[in-house]
Amino acid sequence: MFNIGDKIVYPMHGAGIIVGIEEKEILGKKRKYYIMKMPMGDMKVMVPIDSVEDIGIREIINNEEVEQVLAVLSDNESKMTQNWNRRYRANMDKIKSGDIYEIASVVRNLIIRDREKGLSTGERKMLNNAKQMLISEIVLAKNIDEFETEEMIEKMIQ
Repeated sequence: MFNIGDKIVYPMHGAGIIVGIEEKEILGKKRKYYIMKMPMGDMKVMVPIDSVEDIGIREIINNEEVEQVLAVLSDNESKMTQNWNRRYRANMDKIKSGDIYEIASVVRNLIIRDREKGLSTGERKMLNNAKQMLISEIVLAKNIDEFETEEMIEKMIQ
């Protein structure tokens, strides 16, 4: 159970802060929801409390783990299949896992691939989404702004 003020990650959406807990009736069913404010885009998300484990909600990473994420970003590119469809599915599975290290590897690999060969529209959209998830968590973990975080990510991928 999380509390107001906790920083959490909602897989496929990114990191945010719980700003409230409310009971709402949706489609005739009353449930309690965490009200989560995202640091970027000033968006609020409602997360059903009884589905937290199924969704894969977790606490954000700490400073030490941020350093490990940055190490993943600075690693050499991992092997990716040349088949666009298989590569897209493998990357989507990594993103859906909610694992910050997997998301960092997707961001790294797609940025490198973009520099070398360019990306399709679908992969470019995937890169932007994965990057936003990564940035949102680092912003909250290190308490820095999104521009500083994006610069840090770009600098790590050489």
